[in-house]
Amino acid sequence: MMVVAVAIAIAPLILNQFLFQNVDSIPLSEVGAPYQLVPGSIYDGDTLRVTDGSQEIKVRLCGIDAPERDMPMGVESRDHLRNIVAQGDGTIVVVPIETDRYGRLVADLFIPIEEDWELPVNAQMVADGMAYHYEQFSSRCLRPQLLANVEAEAKANALGVWAAPDAMKPWEYRKRYPKGTAGV
Repeated sequence: MMVVAVAIAIAPLILNQFLFQNVDSIPLSEVGAPYQLVPGSIYDGDTLRVTDGSQEIKVRLCGIDAPERDMPMGVESRDHLRNIVAQGDGTIVVVPIETDRYGRLVADLFIPIEEDWELPVNAQMVADGMAYHYEQFSSRCLRPQLLANVEAEAKANALGVWAAPDAMKPWEYRKRYPKGTAGV
């Protein structure tokens, strides 16, 4: 049985202190399934595609919103997600939450690093300042409070998107610049 562990290699100062506080281990074998990353499918910092060998699924990371590619930090966010996924062997444990209005599977993702340890991708992106906690869409995620906690730490440390705290948030950007209109 695989279990979400509580140690994080990429941002130990941020995630470790929160993952050790009141977080139950979740047996991923009971709630998630292993998939393989579709090569070249990480388009931005909160969406990717996975496959089980017979079908391809577009996945939106639950509870986070990363800068759009043409926004400041957009390419960096995408590349950071690529680096997180590269920590493993291409396997991504997908814990489905729901399907969004665009037909994407909204999910919590974990990268198996060792036999009994998985890196929580959604929380790691927020902890590293490469995505925002998307509070209005996080209540169904596995750990919405973890997302809020690590975002507060990333903000306090001015990491990533928080280096410019007055920057336009992705949801504001999409409202101001609908697809097909001029961006930043």
